[in-house]
Amino acid sequence: MPIKRKRAAANAAFQIKVQIIGIEPEIWRRIIVPGTLTLRELHAVLQGAMGWQDYHLHMFEIEGKRFEVPENDKLGPEDGYADERKQTLGAILSKGMEFLYVYDFGDNWKHLVTVEDISAPASARHLARCVAGERACPPEDCGGVYRYPEFLDALADTDHPEHRDMVDWAGGFEPEVFSLSQANALIGAVCALYGERGWGFHQP
Repeated sequence: MPIKRKRAAANAAFQIKVQIIGIEPEIWRRIIVPGTLTLRELHAVLQGAMGWQDYHLHMFEIEGKRFEVPENDKLGPEDGYADERKQTLGAILSKGMEFLYVYDFGDNWKHLVTVEDISAPASARHLARCVAGERACPPEDCGGVYRYPEFLDALADTDHPEHRDMVDWAGGFEPEVFSLSQANALIGAVCALYGERGWGFHQP
Protein backbone atom coordinates (compact mmCIF):
# COMPACT_ATOMS: atom_id res chain seq x y z
CA MET A 1 0.00 0.00 0.00
CA PRO A 2 1.52 3.38 -0.95
CA ILE A 3 2.51 5.65 1.93
CA LYS A 4 0.28 8.69 2.36
CA ARG A 5 2.46 11.77 2.61
CA LYS A 6 1.36 15.04 4.12
CA ARG A 7 2.04 17.65 1.46
CA ALA A 8 4.40 20.41 2.52
CA ALA A 9 3.26 24.03 2.34
CA ALA A 10 4.14 25.86 -0.87
CA ASN A 11 6.73 27.98 0.94
CA ALA A 12 8.13 25.18 3.07
CA ALA A 13 11.81 24.99 3.93
CA PHE A 14 13.45 21.61 4.49
CA GLN A 15 16.24 21.03 6.99
CA ILE A 16 18.32 18.22 5.58
CA LYS A 17 21.38 16.39 6.89
CA VAL A 18 23.67 14.68 4.40
CA GLN A 19 26.52 12.38 5.42
CA ILE A 20 28.90 10.18 3.47
CA ILE A 21 28.18 6.53 4.23
CA GLY A 22 31.08 4.34 5.35
CA ILE A 23 33.50 6.95 6.75
CA GLU A 24 34.22 7.50 10.44
CA PRO A 25 34.37 10.06 11.97
CA GLU A 26 31.42 11.32 9.95
CA ILE A 27 31.73 13.76 7.10
CA TRP A 28 28.41 15.59 7.14
CA ARG A 29 26.54 18.81 6.34
CA ARG A 30 23.24 20.29 7.46
CA ILE A 31 21.47 22.42 4.87
CA ILE A 32 18.26 24.42 4.60
CA VAL A 33 16.58 24.30 1.19
CA PRO A 34 13.27 25.58 -0.18
CA GLY A 35 10.71 22.93 -1.07
CA THR A 36 10.35 24.45 -4.53
CA LEU A 37 13.74 23.09 -5.57
CA THR A 38 13.86 20.15 -7.95
CA LEU A 39 16.03 17.14 -7.21
CA ARG A 40 18.47 18.37 -9.84
CA GLU A 41 18.73 21.68 -8.01
CA LEU A 42 19.19 19.80 -4.74
CA HIS A 43 22.08 17.95 -6.42
CA ALA A 44 23.71 21.32 -7.15
CA VAL A 45 23.26 22.41 -3.52
CA LEU A 46 24.71 19.13 -2.25
CA GLN A 47 27.72 19.48 -4.53
CA GLY A 48 28.47 22.92 -3.11
CA ALA A 49 27.77 22.04 0.52
CA MET A 50 29.89 18.90 0.47
CA GLY A 51 32.66 20.35 -1.67
CA TRP A 52 32.41 18.03 -4.66
CA GLN A 53 33.21 19.47 -8.08
CA ASP A 54 30.36 18.01 -10.17
CA TYR A 55 32.71 16.06 -12.43
CA HIS A 56 30.69 12.84 -12.42
CA LEU A 57 27.23 11.33 -12.80
CA HIS A 58 24.85 11.08 -9.88
CA MET A 59 21.47 9.73 -8.91
CA PHE A 60 18.95 9.72 -6.07
CA GLU A 61 17.18 6.65 -4.71
CA ILE A 62 14.01 7.54 -2.83
CA GLU A 63 11.59 4.91 -1.52
CA GLY A 64 12.98 2.33 -3.92
CA LYS A 65 12.79 4.52 -7.02
CA ARG A 66 15.76 5.94 -8.90
CA PHE A 67 15.82 9.59 -10.01
CA GLU A 68 18.37 10.94 -12.47
CA VAL A 69 18.83 13.15 -15.52
CA PRO A 70 18.12 11.02 -18.63
CA GLU A 71 21.04 10.54 -21.01
CA ASN A 72 18.72 11.32 -23.92
CA ASP A 73 15.88 13.81 -23.48
CA LYS A 74 14.05 12.46 -26.51
CA LEU A 75 13.98 8.94 -25.11
CA GLY A 76 13.37 10.06 -21.54
CA PRO A 77 14.32 8.10 -18.41
CA GLU A 78 14.83 4.34 -18.51
CA ASP A 79 12.05 2.07 -17.31
CA GLY A 80 11.66 2.27 -13.55
CA TYR A 81 13.56 5.57 -13.35
CA ALA A 82 12.23 9.13 -13.11
CA ASP A 83 13.53 12.47 -14.38
CA GLU A 84 14.91 14.34 -11.36
CA ARG A 85 14.37 17.69 -13.09
CA LYS A 86 10.60 17.21 -12.79
CA GLN A 87 10.48 16.30 -9.10
CA THR A 88 10.21 19.04 -6.46
CA LEU A 89 11.23 18.45 -2.88
CA GLY A 90 7.89 19.64 -1.57
CA ALA A 91 6.08 16.99 -3.60
CA ILE A 92 8.16 13.96 -2.68
CA LEU A 93 9.84 14.54 0.68
CA SER A 94 8.42 14.33 4.19
CA LYS A 95 9.79 14.86 7.69
CA GLY A 96 11.85 11.92 8.93
CA MET A 97 12.42 10.49 5.45
CA GLU A 98 15.82 9.02 4.60
CA PHE A 99 17.07 8.49 1.06
CA LEU A 100 20.24 7.88 -0.91
CA TYR A 101 22.29 10.27 -3.01
CA VAL A 102 25.07 8.64 -5.04
CA TYR A 103 27.81 10.68 -6.69
CA ASP A 104 30.48 9.31 -9.05
CA PHE A 105 29.52 5.78 -10.05
CA GLY A 106 33.22 4.82 -10.15
CA ASP A 107 34.26 5.88 -6.65
CA ASN A 108 30.61 5.30 -5.65
CA TRP A 109 30.23 7.93 -2.94
CA LYS A 110 26.97 7.12 -1.18
CA HIS A 111 25.34 9.79 0.94
CA LEU A 112 22.57 9.24 3.45
CA VAL A 113 20.16 12.17 3.26
CA THR A 114 17.78 12.70 6.18
CA VAL A 115 14.89 15.17 6.22
CA GLU A 116 15.20 16.42 9.78
CA ASP A 117 12.53 19.12 9.80
CA ILE A 118 10.11 21.13 7.68
CA SER A 119 9.24 24.75 8.42
CA ALA A 120 7.92 27.88 6.76
CA PRO A 121 10.64 30.41 5.94
CA ALA A 122 10.34 33.99 7.15
CA SER A 123 10.60 35.42 3.64
CA ALA A 124 8.97 34.50 0.35
CA ARG A 125 12.37 33.97 -1.28
CA HIS A 126 14.30 31.42 0.72
CA LEU A 127 17.79 30.62 -0.50
CA ALA A 128 19.58 27.33 0.03
CA ARG A 129 22.28 27.51 2.67
CA CYS A 130 24.52 25.31 4.80
CA VAL A 131 24.17 25.83 8.56
CA ALA A 132 26.54 23.22 10.01
CA GLY A 133 28.97 20.43 9.13
CA GLU A 134 32.10 18.58 10.06
CA ARG A 135 35.27 17.48 8.26
CA ALA A 136 36.41 18.09 4.71
CA CYS A 137 34.95 16.35 1.69
CA PRO A 138 37.37 13.79 0.18
CA PRO A 139 39.17 14.89 -3.00
CA GLU A 140 37.61 13.85 -6.30
CA ASP A 141 38.84 10.53 -7.73
CA CYS A 142 40.63 9.39 -4.57
CA GLY A 143 39.10 5.91 -4.77
CA GLY A 144 35.92 5.94 -2.69
CA VAL A 145 35.40 4.92 0.92
CA TYR A 146 37.66 1.85 0.65
CA ARG A 147 40.68 3.75 -0.66
CA TYR A 148 40.15 6.95 1.32
CA PRO A 149 41.78 5.63 4.55
CA GLU A 150 44.84 4.57 2.53
CA PHE A 151 44.99 8.04 1.01
CA LEU A 152 44.86 9.64 4.48
CA ASP A 153 47.59 7.30 5.76
CA ALA A 154 49.87 8.21 2.87
CA LEU A 155 49.14 11.89 3.40
CA ALA A 156 49.93 11.79 7.14
CA ASP A 157 52.93 9.42 7.19
CA THR A 158 56.12 11.11 5.98
CA ASP A 159 57.74 7.67 5.68
CA HIS A 160 55.01 6.30 3.43
CA PRO A 161 56.36 5.53 -0.07
CA GLU A 162 53.52 7.53 -1.66
CA HIS A 163 53.60 10.43 0.80
CA ARG A 164 55.21 13.01 -1.47
CA ASP A 165 53.01 12.07 -4.44
CA MET A 166 49.85 12.29 -2.33
CA VAL A 167 50.86 15.65 -0.84
CA ASP A 168 51.51 17.05 -4.31
CA TRP A 169 48.30 15.57 -5.72
CA ALA A 170 46.06 16.66 -2.82
CA GLY A 171 47.20 20.27 -2.99
CA GLY A 172 47.00 21.21 0.69
CA PHE A 173 44.02 19.03 1.56
CA GLU A 174 43.20 19.08 5.29
CA PRO A 175 40.78 16.23 6.19
CA GLU A 176 39.59 17.67 9.51
CA VAL A 177 38.86 21.19 8.26
CA PHE A 178 35.34 22.39 7.49
CA SER A 179 34.51 25.99 6.62
CA LEU A 180 30.87 27.07 6.78
CA SER A 181 31.56 30.24 4.81
CA GLN A 182 33.33 28.27 2.10
CA ALA A 183 30.47 25.77 1.90
CA ASN A 184 27.97 28.59 1.38
CA ALA A 185 30.21 30.31 -1.16
CA LEU A 186 30.42 27.05 -3.12
CA ILE A 187 26.64 26.55 -2.92
CA GLY A 188 26.18 30.03 -4.35
CA ALA A 189 28.72 29.44 -7.11
CA VAL A 190 27.32 26.07 -8.22
CA CYS A 191 23.71 27.29 -8.13
CA ALA A 192 24.65 30.41 -10.12
CA LEU A 193 26.42 28.27 -12.72
CA TYR A 194 23.37 26.02 -13.05
CA GLY A 195 21.19 29.10 -13.47
CA GLU A 196 23.46 30.49 -16.21
CA ARG A 197 23.33 27.18 -18.07
CA GLY A 198 19.56 26.92 -17.82
CA TRP A 199 19.69 23.90 -15.53
CA GLY A 200 17.50 25.38 -12.80
CA PHE A 201 17.29 28.16 -10.23
CA HIS A 202 15.14 30.33 -12.46
CA GLN A 203 14.51 33.78 -11.13
CA PRO A 204 10.85 34.61 -10.32
